[in-house]
Amino acid sequence: MRPLDEDDDDDLPRPRVSGTPAYDDWDAKLGLVDEVLAGAEKQRLRWWQRGYWRKRSKLWWSGRGLLASFAILALLVGWLTVTAPLSKSLEPIAPPQVTLLASDGTPIARQGAIVEAPVKVSDLPPHVVEAFIAIEDRRFYSHWGIDPRGIARAAWTGYGGGSTITQQLAKFTFLTPEQSLTRKAREALIALWLESWLTKDEILERYLSNAYFGDNQYGLRAASLHYFYRQPEKLRPEQAAMLAGLLQAPSRYAPTKHYDKAKKRMELVVQSMVDEGYLTAAEARALPDPRIDVRTRDDNLPTGTYFADWALPLAREGLEAGYSQQVLTTTLDSKLQALASRIVARAPLGGAQVALVAMRRNGEVVAMVGGRDYAKSPFNRATQARRQPGSTFKTFVYLTALEEGWEPDDAIPNTPVTQGSYRPGNAREQYSAQITLEDAFASSSNVAAFRLFQAVGSDKVIRTARRLGITAPMAEGDPSLALGTTSMTLMELTAAYAGIAANAYPVEPHAFPRGERSWWEWMTTPSKSMSSATHEDLEGMLRAAINRGTGRRAALPIANFGKTGTTQDYRDALFVGYAGDLVVGVWIGKDDNTPLAGVTGGSLPARIWRDFMSGALRIEGAPAPADTPDPEGPVQPLDVIEGGEIPLGQDGTSLKVDENGVSLRQDGVPVEVRVDEGGVVVRPAAAPTSPP
Repeated sequence: MRPLDEDDDDDLPRPRVSGTPAYDDWDAKLGLVDEVLAGAEKQRLRWWQRGYWRKRSKLWWSGRGLLASFAILALLVGWLTVTAPLSKSLEPIAPPQVTLLASDGTPIARQGAIVEAPVKVSDLPPHVVEAFIAIEDRRFYSHWGIDPRGIARAAWTGYGGGSTITQQLAKFTFLTPEQSLTRKAREALIALWLESWLTKDEILERYLSNAYFGDNQYGLRAASLHYFYRQPEKLRPEQAAMLAGLLQAPSRYAPTKHYDKAKKRMELVVQSMVDEGYLTAAEARALPDPRIDVRTRDDNLPTGTYFADWALPLAREGLEAGYSQQVLTTTLDSKLQALASRIVARAPLGGAQVALVAMRRNGEVVAMVGGRDYAKSPFNRATQARRQPGSTFKTFVYLTALEEGWEPDDAIPNTPVTQGSYRPGNAREQYSAQITLEDAFASSSNVAAFRLFQAVGSDKVIRTARRLGITAPMAEGDPSLALGTTSMTLMELTAAYAGIAANAYPVEPHAFPRGERSWWEWMTTPSKSMSSATHEDLEGMLRAAINRGTGRRAALPIANFGKTGTTQDYRDALFVGYAGDLVVGVWIGKDDNTPLAGVTGGSLPARIWRDFMSGALRIEGAPAPADTPDPEGPVQPLDVIEGGEIPLGQDGTSLKVDENGVSLRQDGVPVEVRVDEGGVVVRPAAAPTSPP
């Protein structure tokens, strides 16, 4: 306040004093202040505090919920794009049929589902499409992949699954057959996705081209040709109705086995067509019973063999998905396969199993026997069974020693092992002060191999085996490894010997011909080899083992190389070797790993190997091996324990020495000669008992 100055010339307008204050304006301004304070208070709250969320408006929550829904939908679409690509619905749900040919073009096996070319809805008669629509999905052309009415009807009546054709396509194309709510949710989601990307006719075409109709027939075209021997474009109404009825339970309704059930199911389909107006009642009554016309469209080939079971997975890795049948030429030699089967069939195996693998030096497998009878046991003992290789593993020990500078004529102690926790011994306690490496290898001396293993080192032996392609687990420092205690497949072991034969390793066994390596492959994947001197020395040892050592029963009148193997208690007996351009491994054993009653690698496996090689290489009238120039006579096996059979020749004659006497027997002869304290006795031959 100031006093009025009359001389003041300030002529600015002065406020007028109102008689009534503007309370409403002040309230509005104070309200704005409150809002600003509340906003500032809310900003000070953190997201984990309850007040942060309680003061959000319904509009805010609605907006955020809508955004979250779109985000989840986008994530689901992205997930489906990665895990269930649309192109997969174009592929057959079962691998198409593959026919395998031998190297000379002879068909040897046929496997896989019968899948023909896809169908086009536009090319099918109306009654074919109508039959499937009437029984499987009556509102197919009106729903969006999911039929709520169908689901409600199935839940109310307990009849049918409520799945649409689109859902069924999603199920057998993208999903597993598990029964769970999660799978049903994924099925519904994929069905909506398919409906958004494909037309109705495209969905129906893919469904009809992939559905299973029984009798190993996949797709409408394959089923039509199989059951009625006619293309689906020429199906009659009653035939289409019977095929449509198979989809619910193909095996139960297959007309080739259960015609009465298939006919009743067909009548239900026809009635559904009448209900939908596709047929009149008179037309339905006039339909005849369809006549099944199954014709043999393929020659009679086995659907599985040991070789086919091994080769097919390798073949399918390189095949593109499609509906066409595949015909592939393999490396199998039909004549050699037949020879191997005949020789194995006539071998006196008793209760044992047998496996044989024959390959070229480059790894081309030309014959394979995985057991005595594929029909009774398809388990492939050549590629799946992992057994101890026994003394055949000693080859890697001696090769390592040769590469370390040892010579075949170098001597090594052949005396009993008296130190350490692992003390292997020779059979029949046969020892000597010294023995050369070649004689130790030929006689398969356990103590010599053990000492050589210790001298060169387990790590170097393992590296040698790895270079030759052995992938089986091998522990460094394990002294028993020298005698072949690690487990591996016969295929793996034979391939390692193929690398020795070719002096180029590792050798990869393969069932399909391979062209010559390109210069790039030659540059980037060079093969390893040993020196010519080392290779010559090793082959000299392998030749000694087969000609005058433990493998004498396998000897051939040509250059031949091999090694026997017998594991503890006669549980496994092996012979692996090569001659000409073939490398062959033979194994005999029992699936339950019980003893073989005296069978050694130098007995029955060696004879099977010799018989196969004689036939494969066309060696007529192979004479018995010549006597060794060694004045001490043939080297006796030192890895066969007391009680084992000692081979005396190639005709299956063997000598068994025990504490009570000596027995002389020959394979195929029903009697044996026994010499004991009571004199000479001729008695019926009996299987040798297992050693204690």
